[in-house]
Amino acid sequence: MRKHHKLLVQVLRGTHDTDISFSELRNLLHHLGFSERVHGSHHIFIKEGVEEILNLQPKGAEAKPYQVKQVRKVILKYGLGGKEDDQI
Repeated sequence: MRKHHKLLVQVLRGTHDTDISFSELRNLLHHLGFSERVHGSHHIFIKEGVEEILNLQPKGAEAKPYQVKQVRKVILKYGLGGKEDDQI
């Protein structure tokens, strides 16, 4: 739980979008209730009640910075970060 909280805060702050590992971002999305399907290198995340579909691809072991921004935007729009949304 603590690891998810730390990554969530990092994503919401947006100060280190280039330093987030793809596997950690995947795990965070799972923790937030997203389901995932994989088609080739595309990892597609959906969640009931969330209009947007997140389509992520790794860049080596890292998440692409613009995709981290997309994840942040969805988390903030739907209040998925809980109390962390208010603190950022």
